[in-house]
Amino acid sequence: MCNTLSGQILNDPVDIRDYRPANSGHHHHSIERADLARWASHGGKKASAVKVNQQAVMNNDAGQALRQTLLPHIVDNPVLLAGARPRRFSHFIVSKTENGGHYGAHIDNALMGKGEGRMRSDLSFTLFLTPRDQYEGGELAIHNAGATQEIAGEAGQLVLYPSTSIHEVRPVTSGTRHVCVGWIESLIADGPQRELLFDLDNLRASLRAADNIDPALSLTLDKSIANLTRMWAQP
Repeated sequence: MCNTLSGQILNDPVDIRDYRPANSGHHHHSIERADLARWASHGGKKASAVKVNQQAVMNNDAGQALRQTLLPHIVDNPVLLAGARPRRFSHFIVSKTENGGHYGAHIDNALMGKGEGRMRSDLSFTLFLTPRDQYEGGELAIHNAGATQEIAGEAGQLVLYPSTSIHEVRPVTSGTRHVCVGWIESLIADGPQRELLFDLDNLRASLRAADNIDPALSLTLDKSIANLTRMWAQP
């Protein structure tokens, strides 16, 4: 994976282009194994009113194998780490949507989990797992103030967006759509502060890629990023 940061974050979804599984067929095979093991309808009372899909059972052998396959491509992604500044990740969900299934407009829960695992949801992500030519519909629609962005991701693309956004999954009109979704609690709770740090990381990466940055300037930039993180982080 390239270390160059790209894209925008917070106000608009960021397409993490560096994430491209070397063997997406292996991931798809793992999904099918989980599918054959058992799928379960899932969702609370509020979600059940708008949610028409299924989730893989992740606590059996097939589900755990799938989780271990996907885990490093999410938690070790350098662009996600720079943009989200993760404090903790939620459990991942792998969902299957087909036959007109969809997930209507909703807002993610502000707090997730129980006990020591309880966390605040700052950012949501969707990792597309099925090749786009194998299904129709199923766009991820993210509603921002005055605009809606629809994303039809290719297999291996990960979209990171604010959990504060109303979003939905359009009906899948043919084929089967598999995605991995999850949530992140950030070390930087404030969205604009995260965005500023991400912009500075972008700037630093661009200057270093040009290989003509003055060492004193580079050190000052490192200092600024470190001290802003120190000022804003909530470990």
